[in-house]
Amino acid sequence: MINRGLFYVAAFFLYLLSLLPMFLLYLLSDFIYLVLFYVIKYRRHVVLSNLQNSFPDKSLEELKAIEKKFFKYLADLFVETIKMISAPPSFIEKRFSFSNIELLRKYEEKSQSYLSAVGHYGNWEWSAIVTPIAMKAAVLIIYKPLNNAFFDDFFKKAREKSGAKMIRMKTSLKEIIRRKNDLTSTIFATDQTPAHGDSQAWVTFLNQETAVFMGLEKIAKSTNSPIIFCDVALAKRGYYTCDFKLVCDDPSKTDTLEITKKHTKILEDRINAEPAYWLWSHKRWKYKKEVANGTT
Repeated sequence: MINRGLFYVAAFFLYLLSLLPMFLLYLLSDFIYLVLFYVIKYRRHVVLSNLQNSFPDKSLEELKAIEKKFFKYLADLFVETIKMISAPPSFIEKRFSFSNIELLRKYEEKSQSYLSAVGHYGNWEWSAIVTPIAMKAAVLIIYKPLNNAFFDDFFKKAREKSGAKMIRMKTSLKEIIRRKNDLTSTIFATDQTPAHGDSQAWVTFLNQETAVFMGLEKIAKSTNSPIIFCDVALAKRGYYTCDFKLVCDDPSKTDTLEITKKHTKILEDRINAEPAYWLWSHKRWKYKKEVANGTT
């Protein structure tokens, strides 16, 4: 009971913070950056190691510049996520622009459901708010629940405020099948690290052998649904763009891993173009292929 009371206090505090105008939240972000980078040095060893392995041709000076830029972005992402708690969808919509939206209409106009792939690049939280506005299909977002049930529900409600429905990863196929007669766009975050035993494969991503989920490809082939990549980029502080790119129109004609390699390559190209805005603090390569296969 005491813990739940503390959760309510924390949630109320976050809500009050979310009412602040963006210029004040960005001042807070500047302070958070200093604390993260210089004081507690949050996962700096993870970030630098990931950068070194991903960009072996870059100098240490270049990598450290990307590292600093990443932590500034991470602090911005933190306050922008707080803003999402109280901000109406129209507020975020003004800060997001879409291109190649006719690709969505191509399928929507013939009532054909499609799958969408995204990465943890830019502001994926705001993307969850505005994407349902851009899409005429009903939006299902596949996600991994937070460990804390209270805050999982708290942020789930914020993400669903413009009409998206958050679907737990473990029940995603069941939900897609249940709604097979509806026009839907099911969104997958494709750059998470699979746990041992999950449906996975290995591809080369950012110069490293990388474990990837096979769920998107398998569902695409089982339903023969087209796949679109939501290529998000940072335009300027607090403003984002999303370019819809075709990954595959007919999954039944693809070879194994073809779809997975293609959407991974689109994300890789985005990261190579501007590295700082991907989630480098995530332990994306926490185990290697040899270890996963039981051979050291």
